[in-house]
Amino acid sequence: MKTKLTKQLETTLYHYCLDQGAYVVEEVSMPAKKGIVDTLSYEVAANGDVVWRCFELKVTKADFHSKAKLSFIGHYNYFVLPRELYDAVRDEIPAHVGVLIYQPFDARAKALAPHPLRTPGFLTLVKKAQAQALQVDETALTHHFVGSLFREVDKAKRVKKGLQLYSDDQLFKELRKRAQVGYDVYTPEHNLYDRFSAELEDQAVTALQTELDARNAECQALKLQLAKLHAPDLGERL
Repeated sequence: MKTKLTKQLETTLYHYCLDQGAYVVEEVSMPAKKGIVDTLSYEVAANGDVVWRCFELKVTKADFHSKAKLSFIGHYNYFVLPRELYDAVRDEIPAHVGVLIYQPFDARAKALAPHPLRTPGFLTLVKKAQAQALQVDETALTHHFVGSLFREVDKAKRVKKGLQLYSDDQLFKELRKRAQVGYDVYTPEHNLYDRFSAELEDQAVTALQTELDARNAECQALKLQLAKLHAPDLGERL
């Protein structure tokens, strides 16, 4: 699970890369079993060359010293760290790896911002990355990059479409699962099933009342028509 701080770094880095004119995606599996990079950016330089940048996000010493493989296979590679962590591990960072420091916006900065802030903080480049040759086949890397982009687009479409993607059976199973968590007999309105059932009942009553009102209106209209038809006969008898 990603921590709140990790998500803040991830969001800020995403927009940082966009501002640099790069295409960016998180959690990209590398070709040739080179691990999974936290963030990968694809940038086209002024001369037309493609520049790949890999970013590894770390928020604690334990995270920094993790045995997980560092996928620094790009032309430029960076650690993205909070200030406190950078101060603690700066001597352990390889010479060719750059460092971006994350700092959150304080309450005053948020209050003075003329527009809502897109990110929870900002990044500062404190150590430049040294260029290296790409460590994997570029065609294979491009395929992995596109595949990860598709994954994110697919996730966004699923979120937009919401529950309509799920079958009735799936929704019913989820409803039953949540209802089994614990039934509150004293406050039924706190129970998901009761709330759902009550809303359905209200909708049914409203629909029936609407139908009844329509039938009554139709009945009254027919009575008026019948009254008009019989009115001449009544005049002749008088």
